[in-house]
Amino acid sequence: MPAPSANDADAQADDAVRALEPLLRPEGWTLLNTLPPYREKDALRLGATLREAGHDPALVSAALTQSRLRARATEKFGEFAASMLFTPHGLEQATRLPVAALHAERFAKAEVGSVADLGCGIGGDSMALAGLGMDVLAVDRDPATVAVATVNLRPFPNARVRLGRAEGHDPTQTEGIWLDPARRAVSGRGTRRLHDPEQYEPPLSAVIELAARLGSLHGGTELEGPCAPSGHGGSHVRFGALGAKLGPAIDRELLPAGTETQWLSWHGQVLEATCWFGPLATPGTPTSALVVDRDGAHLLTARTHGGGPARSHGAGANGDESDESVGPPAAAGAGDRADSGEVPGDPQPGPLGDHLYEPDGAVIRAGLIGRLARDLDAHTLDPTIAYLTGDLRTTTPFARGYAVRDVMPFSLKRLTSYLKEHRLGVLEIKKRGTAVEPEELRRRLRPRRFGEESATLVLTRIAGEQMVVVTSPHGHSPAGGTGSPSGGAQ
Repeated sequence: MPAPSANDADAQADDAVRALEPLLRPEGWTLLNTLPPYREKDALRLGATLREAGHDPALVSAALTQSRLRARATEKFGEFAASMLFTPHGLEQATRLPVAALHAERFAKAEVGSVADLGCGIGGDSMALAGLGMDVLAVDRDPATVAVATVNLRPFPNARVRLGRAEGHDPTQTEGIWLDPARRAVSGRGTRRLHDPEQYEPPLSAVIELAARLGSLHGGTELEGPCAPSGHGGSHVRFGALGAKLGPAIDRELLPAGTETQWLSWHGQVLEATCWFGPLATPGTPTSALVVDRDGAHLLTARTHGGGPARSHGAGANGDESDESVGPPAAAGAGDRADSGEVPGDPQPGPLGDHLYEPDGAVIRAGLIGRLARDLDAHTLDPTIAYLTGDLRTTTPFARGYAVRDVMPFSLKRLTSYLKEHRLGVLEIKKRGTAVEPEELRRRLRPRRFGEESATLVLTRIAGEQMVVVTSPHGHSPAGGTGSPSGGAQ
């Protein structure tokens, strides 16, 4: 589908600005901030009451829209959402404030005093940067977004907002750059994700060139030969303090050498891959995985101390060490580590052990399956599938663990009989490497009729064969179960 014309885009931008204008006046701002907490069921009645009280219908509509967006934004911005402005698209794309704080911590640890936030959106990352005392230049190409960011950054006298584009940015204005390229293409039916980083706006090649220009001005990490961006040949190149958010599905082969790309998982969802240049990158660490869960933040990298597997427990895991707290996770990669080690390759497949591990998506994306397998003393079941298995039960934030109860070739009839025999009616169904869809299988099994016992079914390939592994999540003891595989359901 063709992208909208420039005239269409300008018209949409003008409409968005006009929709916000009533709230930028004192009376509109006062009305918005005196509204009760948003509840969908009360919105129509509240709107009618406000119009009857003499408020302009356009103002009422704008205020209720912002009230609804503020309620949604609480998940990302917490209590700060109650004093912010949003656009629907801006809120959808905005960095969660705790994640933005991790980004900002990288710049603070590198002693960067000023940062340009290119493609600032509604200002989440700029808020975090300014909150840590850095001078911030927030830039966005959309007028409505600039208006919103201006409001959201008003508590920070060290932040200013400007209408502009990342392309052609003058790197002399700040010591560092944070860049969030546009990774969606607009079509007649909405937007679609872009997986080729050269289709980003700006493309990854332009980001690399900007990092090199920044490094030539302010100093940075020196690179040679294949590490250098195109156009610099084998000359010495220094990358400056630049961080760029990339799509989490980016191909690792496309990442620039001499940088660190960190995949971040937020409570089980891989949110982003961030490429760190120059002094923001952890030396000798091309990839890392940061897993944030209810216990804290946990960092896995390829850097090693040597001398045995890591044991990840408590609230954190920092490289080859286990920590009770990692502190600001974005800086965790720069801790007191010993020599860098090669990233272990994917382990050779082997037989199903007593335990099955499902690695976090950030670990998979970062190419650290081999590192995790070594730490767990585990191996894969199939060379193309990212399940790990072993005989040791290990608690790790980097994978969900399951005790293996049984295993059998996939057969609907056989599985139905097994569930009935063991009264397994409460099922979680997971899959990798199979065309079977969990919800379709659930519909055909109708497991609730079998009983109240629970299990997790893992549909996967073992040595090339379609199999069903019956498991229980670590921490759950099935009635009458031993936690060891019985060698099949005969």
